[in-house]
Amino acid sequence: MARDKNTTGPTIEPRCLTQQQAAAYCGLTASGFAAWCRQGIVPGPIPGTKRWDRHALDAALDKASGLRHAETEPEDAYTKWKRERDAAKSAGAR
Repeated sequence: MARDKNTTGPTIEPRCLTQQQAAAYCGLTASGFAAWCRQGIVPGPIPGTKRWDRHALDAALDKASGLRHAETEPEDAYTKWKRERDAAKSAGAR
């Protein structure tokens, strides 16, 4: 049931974001966000979707800004999956 815009109630922050929302979340334009995705600064969309995971963006930005040190913290499931996927792609390209 949809709530009337004038009704007060809990604000729900979606975990899955559109590309435009993800770009805004990162403080970027759509083209800047696409460039960051290509450069590997932030992850691409959830496989099989056109949505970005807010938590994955947070983890990537923490790592890029030095808040998370890969040497001292265990690898999260997404990073492990991405590393293994990228390695498999590289091995297949040889």
